[in-house]
Amino acid sequence: MDLIPSFSVDHTKIIPGIFTSRVDVLEDQMVTTYDVRVTKPNTEPAVDVAAMHSLEHIIATYLRNDDEWKDQIIYWGPMGCLTGFYLIMKGNRAPKEIHNLLLGAFRSVESYDEVPGATAENCGNYRMHNLEMAKWHARRFADYLAENESNPKIFEYPKTERLMTDDGRSFFDS
Repeated sequence: MDLIPSFSVDHTKIIPGIFTSRVDVLEDQMVTTYDVRVTKPNTEPAVDVAAMHSLEHIIATYLRNDDEWKDQIIYWGPMGCLTGFYLIMKGNRAPKEIHNLLLGAFRSVESYDEVPGATAENCGNYRMHNLEMAKWHARRFADYLAENESNPKIFEYPKTERLMTDDGRSFFDS
């Protein structure tokens, strides 16, 4: 069985950044899934669940209200490992092309006094939010994105190297 694309990334080498996870064509529409990695996996602490939930609400609100990009946004949600988010957009842009969009999204978190949609009517777990920690993580990641804008490593996925058999199949060591 083939590894899914997100499991073929070498998580010992990935750093925070914006990466193309996969590109699909759905009903004649190209759709790109981006890996927006906020912390270094297995090295830095993951984002705590309540802060991740708050970041999901705030940044989803920002993305779906951005005049330039809102019609391109399909999905924004957290990774199960709590080290980042997936952004799914119409089209296929290089990660560097959405750098400013995400920088603006993470910078916007600072301006919130309450988490949008954090009510019993709007959220399935409205008590599980931590706005102050969300602000801390957002500020940290936004500063990192700004400082590393010209670093190509924050836009290039490190792939796991796999040996190829003579007949072109991937070799997986047990």
